[in-house]
Amino acid sequence: MKEVTPISGFSKLSKEAKMEWLIQNFTGEPDTALNMLKGYWHQQPEVQKLHDEFIENTISNYYLPFGVAPNFLINNELYAIPLAIEESSVVAAAAKAANFWLERGGFKAEVLGMTKVGHVHFIWNNDAATAVDLIHLFEDKKQRFFDATDDITKNMRQRGGGILALDLVDKTHAEPDYYQIEVKFDTRDSMGANFINSCLEAIAKEWKSIVSEAQNLGDVTVVMSILSNFTPECLVRASVSCKIDDINEGSGIGNQEFADKFVRAIRIASVEPYRAVTHNKGIMNGIDSVIIATGNDFRATEACAHAFAAKDGRYTSLTHGEIRGDEFHFWLELPLSIGTVGGITSLHPMVKFAHELLGNPSAEELMKIIAVAGLAQNFSAVRSLITSGIQKGHMKMHLLNILNQLEATEEEKKIIVEYFKDKVVSYSATVEAFSKVRGGALSQKSNS
Repeated sequence: MKEVTPISGFSKLSKEAKMEWLIQNFTGEPDTALNMLKGYWHQQPEVQKLHDEFIENTISNYYLPFGVAPNFLINNELYAIPLAIEESSVVAAAAKAANFWLERGGFKAEVLGMTKVGHVHFIWNNDAATAVDLIHLFEDKKQRFFDATDDITKNMRQRGGGILALDLVDKTHAEPDYYQIEVKFDTRDSMGANFINSCLEAIAKEWKSIVSEAQNLGDVTVVMSILSNFTPECLVRASVSCKIDDINEGSGIGNQEFADKFVRAIRIASVEPYRAVTHNKGIMNGIDSVIIATGNDFRATEACAHAFAAKDGRYTSLTHGEIRGDEFHFWLELPLSIGTVGGITSLHPMVKFAHELLGNPSAEELMKIIAVAGLAQNFSAVRSLITSGIQKGHMKMHLLNILNQLEATEEEKKIIVEYFKDKVVSYSATVEAFSKVRGGALSQKSNS
């Protein structure tokens, strides 16, 4: 590692100067690094400028593959779902699940709630009054909070959203002198982070004024005013079901055995956290892919989903399955706080295309689509686990990545892909086959 002197004013440098400093100090081959970075710039300068202004200190773009899984029948409407992800087999698994359920009535989805939440976290300590006095004051002056946020909420209220409820919550059992104002919101088609935070800061300012005006109540210290990414009341449900006799899974096991093993696998994920984490990660493969493709915040989605999975004090499965008589049922309930307006949804060209591909959905419609993608991904994963095993399909999809790492030619790829059509793919087996092809011991002719 080179000895590097800290730089002052890096953010004020031009993009070219930033790259020059970085590659000269942190790379072994500056010319190669510079060509690579510029190779990922968009060929249209105006589009590249747009990307440069999304974040700070931009030097290039980081590409993710943008795939599509067709044939998703959701509430009797057909969708082609866009997914942005680098992991092999995710798009294929989603498409496979879509085709499977296309012939069995498709997916059902419904939004159970759209409520989001934020808090004013404050400290209050006054020996001359009690928490009951503070609560009475809060309830008596509650209208002032609506008045203080009137300008902020005006447009949102015209769209049917706004502030739904305000409550003073005593949290002193958890932290000395700690209270919060909990505010619930409906932000309609926007994710609403800026809107919520602006409202909370106005409410915090008004609350300080209300308390300071009161007699014998002292003062409050606002620690912070911020939305929460945990939105358990902004909830969506996606489900599939069919007669057990209609499963016709085609993997060599009977319909009843498939249904029994599938439901048992879900129950294991429900009771065993080690399995639940991997189980839910697979669900998020599908969800995050659509979240990213549609310009939403996958970090907030992930944090919320995992908090929801642990809401009862133990981390558990986000999906559920059961056999009811002669029917197989599989469903997912998940909190999703997303938007179809605001942020980069109207700026990023690929995000705009993703929304167009989905018919420019409302936030509620997009919640349903995203939840279905997660359910589909989980169905394919569990289906593989209880039948052929997860590696058979996954490594088939990973084969080209391995061959690209080995710098195989197109002809070599063609021969090796054909060779593995009826064989289990592994890294070592791929390297062995590649070596044989390079050495002339394995060819298209000998393989066929």
